[in-house]
Amino acid sequence: MLKAACLCIILTAGSSLWSQVEPSATGGGLEDTQMMTPPPVSQDTYPVVVGAESRSNYLDGGFVFNSAYMDNLAGAQSGKPESDETYSFQSAISIDRKTPRQGESLNYSAGFNLYQNTSQLNAVSQNGSADYRFHLSKYSAVVLSDAFLQNSNLYNQANPFVAGGAPPGTVNSVQIAPFAEQIENRSSAAIYYQYARNAMVGGSGTYSFSHYANVSNEQGLNNAGSAGFTGFYSRRLASSQYIGATYQFVKYVTHPIDTYTVSKTVLVFYTHYFTRSFSFSILAGPEQYTSWRRDVAKQGHWVPAVQGSVGWQQPRTNLAATYSYTVAGAPGLAGAYHANTAGLNGRVLFLRRWSAGVNGTYSFLKSTDSNPALFASSSGGHTITAGVDVQHPITERLTAAAGYQRLHESYENIPAIAAFPDSNRVYFSLGFGFHRPLGR
Repeated sequence: MLKAACLCIILTAGSSLWSQVEPSATGGGLEDTQMMTPPPVSQDTYPVVVGAESRSNYLDGGFVFNSAYMDNLAGAQSGKPESDETYSFQSAISIDRKTPRQGESLNYSAGFNLYQNTSQLNAVSQNGSADYRFHLSKYSAVVLSDAFLQNSNLYNQANPFVAGGAPPGTVNSVQIAPFAEQIENRSSAAIYYQYARNAMVGGSGTYSFSHYANVSNEQGLNNAGSAGFTGFYSRRLASSQYIGATYQFVKYVTHPIDTYTVSKTVLVFYTHYFTRSFSFSILAGPEQYTSWRRDVAKQGHWVPAVQGSVGWQQPRTNLAATYSYTVAGAPGLAGAYHANTAGLNGRVLFLRRWSAGVNGTYSFLKSTDSNPALFASSSGGHTITAGVDVQHPITERLTAAAGYQRLHESYENIPAIAAFPDSNRVYFSLGFGFHRPLGR
């Protein structure tokens, strides 16, 4: 599957294009002849770490020790709630380099997750990403991206002190089985061309998969894959206002319950940049989907689709909020769903050396199936996550963090989750890291 993902890197949907140009880059400002690439078509992530939007040309590395207590290892399949103490050891390295002509970004993290009592859940985790951008000319660019994740714990994020992000559109991001060992990969490629002072076109595509290591042992779970492409037209009305339209085609496939769904969506979007680091976007339009199984006839419908996002980045405060109502697949579940999803990430530097963060997600999935025989494995469900944390740098290279996270899930066709839907976690992290600027 990894080979397939690498092969399909030429097919993707505009991720990792810097929708809000870095201060070190040239062009793309509110008063510039170069247009910015609005979030609805760039699919870039909003920074959620204070000061993250200004970083470029650096080498980061570090090591993090994390100790936590969880009151319910949802999905442990013991027939009762299980609490445990966990310990994780994570190392990470990040390289970012930009020049006027091209930019590269590499991130990799690997570590161990150990459980005090539930040793059968001990596992290795790793994740990595690579992004490359090349300007064919002053007004055109090619962007390639690939991200890989091997994980066995929803809370096992690589390095809590490395800048993260919140995507402007929340699709295919629901965590159904937070403690099941799985591998995910997403590959993408895109091309953008500004052919006039106030007009831009582009095309992109994506390929992704989510694979559970022991899907036969995780009752109710399914592997999933998707592939698609997007084309768009963007028009600058004024220095701070953009309108345009996108066409999206996506195919979702699941197994061992073999289901197929094709979605075709036309969205009209509007983006307003209040400042270069504060933007609002909304998209709306019709979506047509068709679902089937090999032994069940196709069924299709037209439905409305809506997406929206707000991103605000300041030296001491970052905030990102997203909402989406579309037809989408959900890794772990068979079939396709009317997906209401929303997300919030924020962080504030409230003292000179103290920062606090808040995050939350909500998803409500309702099966598109009007024929019970089509996606009989799941009618849908909902997921709610919430978390708060505090970080404090002890020295220039040593940082401490503590926080609380809560997970609530309701999926009646996954027994372990249906019986014990709630999980609470408190944690303490200690991280050692370094930061080196890179020359041009």
